[in-house]
Amino acid sequence: MRLKIPVLLSLFGFFLGQSNLEAAPTGWFSWRGPNQNGTSSEKNLPTTLDASHPLWTADFPGQSTAVAYNGRIYIMGYLGTGPDLSEGVACFDANTGQKLWQKLYIDFLSDTIYTRYSTSSPTIDPETGNVYIQDTQGIFTGFTPDGKVLWEHSLMEEYGRLTFPNGRTASPVVDKDLVITRGITANWGAQGPAADRFYAFDKVTGQAVWASTPGGRPKDNSYSHPVLAWLDGKRVFYSATGDGSVVCANARTGQPIFQIPIFKAGINASVLLHKDDELIAIYGTPYEPGQMVGLKIPHVTPTNATDPVIVPRAQVELWDNEVRTSASSPILVGDRVYVTSEVGYLDAVDALTGKRLWKLKLGIEQRNSCPLFADGKIYAPILNDPGVSAAVGEESAEGGHGALYVIEPGDSEPKILSHTVLDGRCYGTPTAYNGRIYMQTTKKLYCFGSATPASASFETADAAPDDKWPAPGPAKSLQIEPSELLLQPGEKVSFRVRELDANGLTVKEISDPKSVQWASFIPPTAKVKAKMNAAFDADGQLVAAADKSPSAGAFEAQADGLKGYMRGRVLPGLPIRQDFEASVLTEMTTNNVEPPTPFAYPPLPWIGARFKFDVRDKDGNKSLVKTIDNPFFQRAMVFMGTPDLKNYTIEADVMSDGNKRNMSTVGVINQRYRVTLKGNEQVLETTSNEELLRVSVPFHWLPNEWYHLKARVDVAADGSGVVRGKAWKKGDPEPAAWTSEVPIAHANLTGCPGLFGFSPQKRVYIDNVAVTAN
Repeated sequence: MRLKIPVLLSLFGFFLGQSNLEAAPTGWFSWRGPNQNGTSSEKNLPTTLDASHPLWTADFPGQSTAVAYNGRIYIMGYLGTGPDLSEGVACFDANTGQKLWQKLYIDFLSDTIYTRYSTSSPTIDPETGNVYIQDTQGIFTGFTPDGKVLWEHSLMEEYGRLTFPNGRTASPVVDKDLVITRGITANWGAQGPAADRFYAFDKVTGQAVWASTPGGRPKDNSYSHPVLAWLDGKRVFYSATGDGSVVCANARTGQPIFQIPIFKAGINASVLLHKDDELIAIYGTPYEPGQMVGLKIPHVTPTNATDPVIVPRAQVELWDNEVRTSASSPILVGDRVYVTSEVGYLDAVDALTGKRLWKLKLGIEQRNSCPLFADGKIYAPILNDPGVSAAVGEESAEGGHGALYVIEPGDSEPKILSHTVLDGRCYGTPTAYNGRIYMQTTKKLYCFGSATPASASFETADAAPDDKWPAPGPAKSLQIEPSELLLQPGEKVSFRVRELDANGLTVKEISDPKSVQWASFIPPTAKVKAKMNAAFDADGQLVAAADKSPSAGAFEAQADGLKGYMRGRVLPGLPIRQDFEASVLTEMTTNNVEPPTPFAYPPLPWIGARFKFDVRDKDGNKSLVKTIDNPFFQRAMVFMGTPDLKNYTIEADVMSDGNKRNMSTVGVINQRYRVTLKGNEQVLETTSNEELLRVSVPFHWLPNEWYHLKARVDVAADGSGVVRGKAWKKGDPEPAAWTSEVPIAHANLTGCPGLFGFSPQKRVYIDNVAVTAN
């Protein structure tokens, strides 16, 4: 995909990584810690914590977990309110709390409510010290330790990543040369249907390496953190997913291996790997009963590269109990599991039998926070301290006072060593680093411990040494990097081609790109038979044709008798025009809300369109029509350009089915702002995140009548801007004045043009789309 990659900075990160190979670094590199299970071998940690006398605090609220390396703390957080609320990562001196740098991004087009921001955590690459983050709205970025951007993706605009009101966002994980993240995406082509997907990118260049869909149709989003391991000679990861399954996939290729369905809703808690042959999962929602379950790891072989082996729960279940949680992950200490349950108990469970050993009441409820085990103690946050803020509701994410307990676990009962009330609610998880405890609340970041750093006793397993990786076997396939890309007409790109063995391990990299043979490839299962308008030159580079028409497709690579695949899109930039008249309505609907109706799929290169919109005949013209058969897609956005576009006008003809009492919402997206006509409210509305920015002006419009909608964003030299929108009945003269003009103090400088539809019951229609430079 299209990247922002400062070349010199990328090289800086590479050479930094080479120099760091000489000494294995120590630190807390990811959310779940060095053992991937919420435990640390740190010593000399404080037994008594007092929020009135911390070592230091910083005004950086959030719901994140700090990561630490080389005397620095990195953590997600947010600042500001309303349209100026920005979220991102900050770096602090671990000893003093001095903020060394921060990089914040304005939220845009997300569904996040109640300031549920910064639920993810940064991840540090132990080899280079580089830092990787994913924001709530899907900005996925790699930084040097000093905060210079290595590369940046907008997962929403490039991959169709969806957002959800709960704001739960996955934390990246680094595995050797890859950085892996996840999210529910509705991309294009075979990845057009919404699914809980994992993506791997080259950690230095940010180029896509693989995409994986190991679960089924999602019921909710999930931020369950992948656990890296080895299985039958393969480097794999285990995770829970948004369809209620526990899955396993090859971490080097993305190939799904197995899927164990265990719950009827999405699972957010991370799984535990116990003794290399058991997975422990926990699930539930505030409204659905859940369980903790032990599963024997199955040894199965998939029959193809895309579908996992479905393993019934009954075949592998070892035990279960009634301990449940919706988002708090368990930790593993030897053969004992500790978790803070949904109803506020700290539970101890035997990992071998599932027997509940004891429970300790900490509060009335728990959400995202997880306990930490280090130095023989459990550091357990609770959402609200029961003695201070038990009545604070979920809708007040910033308010209230959480608590942090220090607990000595015992065989039969625990002992509370310390309890302190914190300013702000606790959604994050404590971190142990160099003799100190770091804890973020919805008000601030705390550091507890001695002013004199302790001598660290710490072992890191975030990145296994090369000598622990098995030697590869004979080459069986090719891996192409980038595996997915976006070009403009005339643009060219080079590829890395690796030979992989049957387990996905690299055998060698092909040094001569001219030795690779390429051919256009249409997958036999493709619903739209199309080719990417590009060709390979004599140097082995893919060159997009100069033709200004958009296209999408795949290529097959062959070398040494092996095959591999990549896919890509060509988008011409501005202007963009689409009237849908070239679409051929050869498909037929098969749903329970209408009789069979002819349709065509939306333009293949568009992001997020498939199954949310169809092209159909409307009054003798073809138009884009919002589907209504799947409630999961009532609200849908489509992107049809690149995230770096700016200073343009977008306009389209729009219409809603219905009557005066029941209409839907339809609109356009310009530079990460949405301008819509809302039928039931009879307004023209300008918004981005609806809780942070929503300005409406009255506009009377009728159902079953075409209107013309137009929007532009003008940005001044000081970064302020004005979002302008107007609408009028199609066929009438365009009004001279804008219907709405919304000033923005800190405007989005770029953004992908797009379309929007919200149709709970009544369809909306879009036609004659035009995006032109101002």
